[in-house]
Amino acid sequence: MTEENKDEKTIKTSNNNKWRYTTIALIAIVVLLIAAFLWKPGETSATGGVLALSDTKANEIATKTIEFLNKNIITGNDTASLDSVSEASGILNITVLYQGRKIPIYTTEDGKFLILSSPIDTTISIPQPEQAVEQPTETPKTDKPIVQLFVMAFCPYGVQAENAMKPVVDLLGSKADIQVHFIANVGGTTPDTIQSLHGTVEAQEDLRQVCIMKYYDQKTYWNYMMTIDTNCSSKYRDATYDACWKDAATKAGIDASKIDTCSKAAEGVALLKADDDLSSSKGVSGSPTLIINGVTYSGARTADAYKEGICNAFTTQPSECSQQLSTTGSEASGGCAT
Repeated sequence: MTEENKDEKTIKTSNNNKWRYTTIALIAIVVLLIAAFLWKPGETSATGGVLALSDTKANEIATKTIEFLNKNIITGNDTASLDSVSEASGILNITVLYQGRKIPIYTTEDGKFLILSSPIDTTISIPQPEQAVEQPTETPKTDKPIVQLFVMAFCPYGVQAENAMKPVVDLLGSKADIQVHFIANVGGTTPDTIQSLHGTVEAQEDLRQVCIMKYYDQKTYWNYMMTIDTNCSSKYRDATYDACWKDAATKAGIDASKIDTCSKAAEGVALLKADDDLSSSKGVSGSPTLIINGVTYSGARTADAYKEGICNAFTTQPSECSQQLSTTGSEASGGCAT
């Protein structure tokens, strides 16, 4: 860029700043102008009504305004001039011409009040913009709905959701693909790189459960999880937790040694990493989050409400959907968030 272009850019920037600051100053000083000395009450009639200003009085007010601005506000060689003055329905409009721009100033005709924006004619109907109506997202229907329940193993709200979902799993069986996924941050390929909201013990339990889901059927997994929720989840800070999960595995018919090996190896970490990637791709960070055919569920956390949400996602509902389940539970509120 040449020195000449730099100078020209500097001049333009200076002029723009000067215009912005001067415009602000114009508005501010007019307010002071009215309050201090320039504006005076108009004459009143015998009945107390305000008389309309004469052209002479209106021009006198406008002229004094311009003189004051040029004397006290505007510096340098620039000056403001009067472009026009008019009156309508008790409003005086003074248009100031400055640097090729017109600045409108509105006042009441008695000079007591300044209006900083253009008055609105109440006799004209102003069309209102159409308000967009947010339409609820409808869950797509499929022959076999995909149901994804995202939880943290020791989140009490997640445990609540799991207990509400268990009767639905028992009712619908394989007619719906009901999955459990865990919310955790997997930063590497070893268990010690996993971060979970309730600490290392929760990360270890997440690992065990994804391994159980890989090697055992749905019924076995849910039986194990229910025992964990009932007997072990409140003890996750205790030294007795290791014995508790192993006892839950034995009761469910699970080889605890096999699952322990899986959970401590790269195999278990990879399984949990898949859950981490899935929850991230769906924007899930709170336990519990229920997604049915790609749409986040927001109803009550009861067995019957969960059943209805899933059954509404069937193209053709199976006969099991007519069976009522427990309505004991809670509204969809509360959760554990990362």
